[in-house]
Amino acid sequence: MEPVRTQRQVVDYALQRRSLLAEVYSGRRGVAEVCDASPYLLRAAKFHGKGSDVVCPICRKEQLTIVSWVFGEKLGQVSGSARTAEELDRLAASQEAFSVHVVEVCRTCSWNHLVQSYVVGAEPAPTRPRRRSTGQNRRTASE
Repeated sequence: MEPVRTQRQVVDYALQRRSLLAEVYSGRRGVAEVCDASPYLLRAAKFHGKGSDVVCPICRKEQLTIVSWVFGEKLGQVSGSARTAEELDRLAASQEAFSVHVVEVCRTCSWNHLVQSYVVGAEPAPTRPRRRSTGQNRRTASE
C-alpha cells in the first residue's frame, strides 16, 4: 500500500487540458505547439516517471508517463527537479511545505501537459504575532 501524503491546495488542470486538445483536434492549434517537451523533461520521464494507463491523446502510440516536479524555497538544490513517488514521501515527511507539479508526457511524440499541482510537507509552525509597543499602555513603578 502506498503511503498517504496529505495534499492541500490541489489544483486540477483537466479542463484546461480538454480545451487544449479540442483546439488541436479542430485544427486551431498545431501538433508541434503542444508536442514540445524539452529533452530535460523527456529524460526525467525516463528516469523518474511513473507509467499511467492513459494513452497519449496526440499520437495514440504509447501510454503517458507521469512526472512529479518539486518546488520550494526550503528545498535548496532539490527545488526544480523531478522526483519519484518514494522521494516525494521522504521529502514530505522531512521538509516544510513545498509544491509538486505533476506533468504527463509522451516519450514518443513529446506531448506534455500540467495535470495537477498541490502542496505537501509539514506546515510551518504558527508564529505568534509580536505585540506592538506603543508606550501608551505601559505602567510605571510609581503608578
